[in-house]
Amino acid sequence: MSKRNSQASKSAARERIRAQQEAERRREKRKRGIIVGVSIVAVLAIAGGVGYAVMQSNKPGYWEEAKDAKLVKPANASGKNGTTVVLGKDSAKKTLKVYEDPRCPICAGLEQTVGPTMEKDLKDGKYKIQFIGATFLDRNLPGEGSRNALSALGAALNVSDDAFLEYKKVLYSAKIHPSEQDDKFKNDSYLLDAAAEVPALKNNKDFEKDVKDGTFDRWALEMSKTFDDNKDGVDATPSLVMDGKQLTGPGSKTAPSTVADYKTAIDKALKG
Repeated sequence: MSKRNSQASKSAARERIRAQQEAERRREKRKRGIIVGVSIVAVLAIAGGVGYAVMQSNKPGYWEEAKDAKLVKPANASGKNGTTVVLGKDSAKKTLKVYEDPRCPICAGLEQTVGPTMEKDLKDGKYKIQFIGATFLDRNLPGEGSRNALSALGAALNVSDDAFLEYKKVLYSAKIHPSEQDDKFKNDSYLLDAAAEVPALKNNKDFEKDVKDGTFDRWALEMSKTFDDNKDGVDATPSLVMDGKQLTGPGSKTAPSTVADYKTAIDKALKG
């Protein structure tokens, strides 16, 4: 091989190496650009996500907003803000106040055990019943089932007294009432499925619309205030009060849990 050819070969080899190195530098540059770009996008996404999360955490919750919603009173309620719910015959001289929270498991037990006796007494005109709904379990557990169920009860009361009583019975039944930790009552669909067991509410389009639209959500909050501000010294559910005195089981500070104990307590209260 001539010297000239040897020099040309070396020069060509150096040029190929230089071209390869330049190509490699361009690839590395592009790679760094992609990494930086992705990092910037990721940072912006994280920042945006944090910002959105902060915005959401600072945004008033639905039930906070419901406080300012238009107050719609159930047709069969009375009193300030429509929170007086009295059921029974006008001829009955005394009224039993029943304090209950829809999510309360002990309330469910009371309704399942003593409820039929209370219902018979109501129909017999032995006394009237005033219902006071509470929602404190939503704060304690937390959740929104108590408020949502109370709103649905308002929708039932708007249909009739009987629809309200029957629906309340269904919601507290062993078949329907969930564990207090399981916030099923927050779901309108669950409440509407339960309402299908009440003839006056089954396929009742007005009732269904009121539940879905939250027509009585504000009313539920006002009713809850009635419990919170009660003058009977009641701070738990279930509680039964007649003539300002709480009905309790023997040796207990809580509501009677058996039919026998309830009959003893109510008979004493009616005579007092």
